[in-house]
Amino acid sequence: MEYQYIILQLEKNLAVFESLLNDKNNEEYLWKSTPEKWCLLEIICHLYDEEREDFRARLAHVLTTPTQPLPPIDPMGWVEKRQYIHANYHDTLNNFLRERYYSVQWLKSIVNANWESAFQHPQYGPLTASMFLTNWLAHDYLHVRQITKLNYDYLKYYTSEDLRYAGDW
Repeated sequence: MEYQYIILQLEKNLAVFESLLNDKNNEEYLWKSTPEKWCLLEIICHLYDEEREDFRARLAHVLTTPTQPLPPIDPMGWVEKRQYIHANYHDTLNNFLRERYYSVQWLKSIVNANWESAFQHPQYGPLTASMFLTNWLAHDYLHVRQITKLNYDYLKYYTSEDLRYAGDW
């Protein structure tokens, strides 16, 4: 696999996230399509935490100390524990974008990485560095889709227009 391709896509997604999430007002970033869904603020808080504490940290861990336990994470629990809904949207977005920039620079600096280095997870088996890197990009795509759908749903809510002419979602 060409790891530089994945790293380049993570770098390109910096601009994608900035474009999708920048210049939102309070109503836009706090709006939820349903009460149990995340708003844009919660999504960006999640992306910020995942950038630092999950993907970058766990990939570094597997590359350097694969026999040691993985750093614990609790992405779903962090939403409430860290009170995402009370965070400053614009600061968190800027923090996430800065962390993504750092992540890409770090990834580009890695030479002669053993991408098959793996942590042996008791339930899931070997979790390789390659798997963490590839899933990092997949995670981006899942949230780009989520953000796009939320923006679509907000447009429908905000305008009360029938959006069938645009095509099927």
